[in-house]
Amino acid sequence: MSAKQPLDYPRLLNVATVTLSPEFKIEIPPEIRESLNLKPGQRLQAFQFQNRIELVPWMSMHEARGMFEGIDTDIERER
Repeated sequence: MSAKQPLDYPRLLNVATVTLSPEFKIEIPPEIRESLNLKPGQRLQAFQFQNRIELVPWMSMHEARGMFEGIDTDIERER
């Protein structure tokens, strides 16, 4: 019987446990806020993915412009 291998999360930098308040609010821990340069009042998108919630900083189309600079756009599209 082989030993269990630890989970490998190569992109996972910060992990924290938070508590959901009676008003369904959470506080993002300081180390994560600082790492992502989050500011008070900043908008986040909330996604449900299977049994988890993912929060992603929202970007306007203007802010996102150039985000994928250099990406190969020569793909065959549906007709």
